[in-house]
Amino acid sequence: MKISKKIVGYSVAKPADPNSEAQTVSTTASKVEGTFADVIQMHEKLERPNKLIGSTYKLKTPEHVSAHAMYITINDIVLNEGTENELRRPFEVFINSKNLEHYQWIVALTLIMSAVFRKGGDITFLVDELRSVFDPRGGYWNKGKYMPSIIAEIGEVIESHLIDIGMLQGKGPSDEQLKLIEEKKAEYRAKSEATSDEASSELESDELWMASATLCAKCSNKSVVLMDGCQTCMNCGDSKCG
Repeated sequence: MKISKKIVGYSVAKPADPNSEAQTVSTTASKVEGTFADVIQMHEKLERPNKLIGSTYKLKTPEHVSAHAMYITINDIVLNEGTENELRRPFEVFINSKNLEHYQWIVALTLIMSAVFRKGGDITFLVDELRSVFDPRGGYWNKGKYMPSIIAEIGEVIESHLIDIGMLQGKGPSDEQLKLIEEKKAEYRAKSEATSDEASSELESDELWMASATLCAKCSNKSVVLMDGCQTCMNCGDSKCG
């Protein structure tokens, strides 16, 4: 640096007070530590406690798919118990069945899912991955809903559990959509009864009254009918016309 003017005086610059700076840093750090550092998040190095909270779901498929029911047990770990940051997260999953035909892939699936659970982070992607698996022999109907495979129905169970513990939001139709669906169902029943004498007996069951319906790409139910020139799902309210 070149000084072009005559020097008429000088003063020595003093360094900043390290105590004041350290105090500011420690105050900030303490705030961050009090907010985040004490919050335990799910990670793969988290040791399994001796006791976990478990939920068991019974999965009964039609006889031609499997003669024996499957029992899906999902054990959850409670993080930050007793604090405002308390979280309940799935830790491991087990699937039991008397049917040994599916034993190998059931064991592999439970090991992989349990590893994903313990990894932490967003695990909700498992639901979509499992539900996208299709059986090459064809799917089946269970409780009025089309299931493309057993694995897809396991995905439905996982989704139900994640909704129960608050990791997923329910995707059901709103009150307005439910009202519209009921109106459409009543209108469709009235038209069917007018065209066929046998319609009344078929309309007694939700599985039968949609005999002419097609599969809905959104909710996987066979409940899409042509209403007012538009393909409309009578289960979730999805419509090609918006």
